[in-house]
Amino acid sequence: MCNRQPAPGISRTDRLSPAGLERLDRQLVNGSQISDGVLAQWIRRYGELARVLIKQHGRYHAGLESGGMPPGKR
Repeated sequence: MCNRQPAPGISRTDRLSPAGLERLDRQLVNGSQISDGVLAQWIRRYGELARVLIKQHGRYHAGLESGGMPPGKR
């Protein structure tokens, strides 16, 4: 057996940090295909800061506020 220590994941307080928003911005700049459901999660977690980033990259629509479905897709 190996004596490797488990490496816990990132705590919630560390996830909700400026680094998280920087990661979202990088993904949007790089044109990553982030689903509407995931963008909605960013808005739920980070609020207005994420909403502003998503709007800057032209990915925002009102459906993100209600679970991620774009208008007309419900």
